[in-house]
Amino acid sequence: MDKSISESTFIPMTSISNGLGIEVVPDIYSYTVQIVNIAFIGYSENPNDWVLVDSGMPNSSDEIIKAAENRFGVSACPKAIILTHGHFDHIGSITDLVNHWGVKVYAHKDEIPYLIGRKNYPDPDWTVEGGAIAKISKFFPNDGINIECEELNPTGVIDELPGWRWIHTPGHTPGHISLFRENDRSLIAGDAFITVRQDSLFKVLTQDFEINGPPRYYTTDWQSSWESVKKLAELQPKLAITGHGLPATNDDLSKNLYNLANNFDKIAIPKHGKYVH
Repeated sequence: MDKSISESTFIPMTSISNGLGIEVVPDIYSYTVQIVNIAFIGYSENPNDWVLVDSGMPNSSDEIIKAAENRFGVSACPKAIILTHGHFDHIGSITDLVNHWGVKVYAHKDEIPYLIGRKNYPDPDWTVEGGAIAKISKFFPNDGINIECEELNPTGVIDELPGWRWIHTPGHTPGHISLFRENDRSLIAGDAFITVRQDSLFKVLTQDFEINGPPRYYTTDWQSSWESVKKLAELQPKLAITGHGLPATNDDLSKNLYNLANNFDKIAIPKHGKYVH
């Protein structure tokens, strides 16, 4: 299977967290590929009993495989790959990883058209209020890809991840999802909200901690995005791994997420942009 533009376009951007892995809790490991985070869910002593969430930037499959082997051993193979959504920085290495591991890929039914070659995403909004990354986003790929992808169980259950459930958190994309585990209130938020000001080149480079809304240049439905943040805040998570930025825990998370949910229009929604209504 040929890789799409979204999987083959190298974006020369990085951060001080590039290549950094953080064991947030014993069975959740966040790993940064350039400017985006992927998550390994599973205990390190179980080489075949873990799940990968998202697949990082384009041309990063070798790095991701190495990170998996460093954590789980040379025979490491996930039970599945779950995609929070299909933007290029979250599916950049999906074809190579599937070819290497031979595993199934799951996504929300509303995201699947972008993953099986039926739709392209709307153009990035380089006119949106924001910093340097927003301005150069017009060069980011927005084409859909063409992979074999299965719909997540509509009940919210994830067979490969006992104790976890997926939650529909649209706004950034139509089929965006987050993952939540009730027993310790762990959240994998994708880009529903993030912990860095993603449109600012300086803040991305330095990874300044700041709970904010989804990346402005790629978000097309701000009202749905706000409702999704409210939904996640109501879960009262104790830790969160987001698609961009450092993990958030305890007071830093609860206080700032509550503030974002209540003041999303002031904090997250840009003053102008073609998707701002």
